[in-house]
Parts: sequence; C-alpha cells; structure tokens
Amino acid sequence: MEVKVLNQKGAETGRSVQLSADVFGIQPNDHAIYLDVKQFLANQRQGTHKTKDRTEIHRSTRKVFRQKGTGGARHGSLKSGIYVGGARIHGPRPRDYSFKLNKKLKRLARLSALSYKAQNQQIVVVEDLQMAAPKTSEFATMLKALNVNGRSLFVTADMDKNVFLSGRNIMGNVVMTAGNINTYEVMKASHLILTESSIAKIQETHAK
Repeated sequence: MEVKVLNQKGAETGRSVQLSADVFGIQPNDHAIYLDVKQFLANQRQGTHKTKDRTEIHRSTRKVFRQKGTGGARHGSLKSGIYVGGARIHGPRPRDYSFKLNKKLKRLARLSALSYKAQNQQIVVVEDLQMAAPKTSEFATMLKALNVNGRSLFVTADMDKNVFLSGRNIMGNVVMTAGNINTYEVMKASHLILTESSIAKIQETHAK
C-alpha cells in the first residue's frame, strides 16, 4: 500500500512511502484485538478496592436480643451486614486484575489494528517534525491542516521532547514512539498519524 507524504501544512511533498503488507495488510483477527485490549484495560486497574468485613467492624458484640420468643429472626451481633453501620456482605477485596498473553498473540493484535487503519484509510503520513521548542499552537495548526478530526495518535520514530510536550495538551491527541504503540491506542484513535521515519521503525519492530 502506497501513501503520500504530507508536510506540516497538509500539502503533498511529492514523496510517498510503501506500507509493508506484512504489517499493514494482514487479515485482521478480531479476537486477538479483543484479548489485547482487555489485557491493557485490566492492567490499568489498581485493584485496591476494599470494604470491611465483620472482623474489622468496631461495634459491640453483645447479643442484640434474646434468641427465642421475640417472634422475629435471631440476631447475634450488630456487626451483621443487615444492620446500618454493619459489615459489607461479600464486598470487594484487594486483587490483581492483570493477566498475561503470549507475545505472538499481542503482535498479531497490533498488526490487526494497524491493518484496520490501513483498510479504512485512516493513516496519515507526515514528514518528520523539527521543533526548536514546545509549541502547542503550532502542533494544533498542523493537525487542522492535516484535516484530522476526533481522536488522533501521533507516532514518532524516537522520543522527541518538544513534539511530545507540544501534542500532549491537545484534547483527543496522543503522542507515542513507534516502539511503544499498543493495540488499545491504535484502535481508539480515529486517525493514525505517522512520521515518515516512524514507518520504518514500526515495520522493523513487527517484521517476521
């Protein structure tokens, strides 16, 4: 697949890049994408939720009323969950939500996500940015010139502090390096903006 390279003003540079069919042209695997996204979201969970059980409630342990003869159900303690201020019955406990996936499956999920973007023509290739200092307005102007609406994922070949600082404050825009892209961010973005040099890095990382 051939994609034209645009400059920061959205105009064609006369150059084009060839997207590898092994990375951007495979048959997407929806289940692999589902598992990878599920793992990503699960790994974000802190799992620190907790409620107090009966052993952690500080209340009197005396019997509420006599066992028999009241005509009602028997009760032994005010710590019971049926009383206001009592314990939580079967409440959440701290736990680890993370789980592991095979490397081949995660790679298949990323390739599937990239292939979906290529099939839907949601990939924009822009020439490498050269920013002397962080400038959010300049980055926003570039996005407008590229006619990118909605959430976008801007991918650079290597970490560029000025580009990262310029793009991070724009709502709906995420800046990542080619080595750190993940299935979740690729699928969530409505447009994938790749710098010219990042394509080689992506194809090198995911080559068979």
